[in-house]
Amino acid sequence: MPFANLKVPAGTLSAEQKQTLVEKVTDLYADTFGDAVRDNTMVLVDEVVDGGWGIRGEVLTLAKLQQG
Repeated sequence: MPFANLKVPAGTLSAEQKQTLVEKVTDLYADTFGDAVRDNTMVLVDEVVDGGWGIRGEVLTLAKLQQG
């Protein structure tokens, strides 16, 4: 069973955007492994709490992301 775990900052995606991610990742797996995997492909969109992740040694928050 193909499985994708997408980690995103909490509060940054709407329900529609999450749906689009699930659809596109499922399509990518089906394109890669064949359409037979579509029914068993699991995509988890995991929202990480604000300040619960970082990059380049800096903890990121939603406020920092919105600053650009």
